[in-house]
Amino acid sequence: MNYLIIIGIIGFLIFFHELGHFIFAKIVGINIASFSIGYGPVLFRWKRKETEYRISLIPLGGYVMPEVKDEKEFFNIPVYKRMIFSIGGPFANIFLPLIALAGLGIFNSGISFTSVLITPVVQVFSSMLVIINGLSRIFISPERLSGVIGIVAVGGKIVDSGILNAINLLIMLSLNLAVFNLFPIPALDGGKILLYILEKIHPKLKKIQIPVTIGGWLILLVLIVYATYNDIAKLVA
Repeated sequence: MNYLIIIGIIGFLIFFHELGHFIFAKIVGINIASFSIGYGPVLFRWKRKETEYRISLIPLGGYVMPEVKDEKEFFNIPVYKRMIFSIGGPFANIFLPLIALAGLGIFNSGISFTSVLITPVVQVFSSMLVIINGLSRIFISPERLSGVIGIVAVGGKIVDSGILNAINLLIMLSLNLAVFNLFPIPALDGGKILLYILEKIHPKLKKIQIPVTIGGWLILLVLIVYATYNDIAKLVA
């Protein structure tokens, strides 16, 4: 049962991430054709205004697709709007821990300027620095890399130890998702923002975005396979 809770938490964080993209797109006036939670075959779908909402078979993922007909129409969207659209997901995964930590602060210390605003910001900033340091060490010790299987295995034990630990796990997973997505790998939000900056510096550089992004997805696929192998090896050891 605890493992299902962890999968639910991961699914919720991905939903919140995509919701951030969706909201930021609406703020800057980018129409969204589809908002999907999950990948693969569509289980449920409904349409409201111009957007089709989907719930797909594989829950550990999702996407928000702008309403564009082709590559040319996508690049006609101003660069600053595309950058804001891309930052929406990581922002949502930072905003959620701020709210959760503010709630914990109120519960522990009562309502005050410090417990609601100062302490959560300091805690989030400190945690993100720790996460960045930890992720950087993976390049030195790749055996530390863990994927969904490892997160579910470890997270199930954490959830079993109480609701407070489950909330702290949600906070850390959300911040990990934010930091990871800000890495300058082209398939990730940070990589997209980097490519948009390069496009702004020299418009002809937009021609490299699609092939570079495909390369980024291949890198991510290799990382996912390797992380899954690591997780399985640790479980059977």
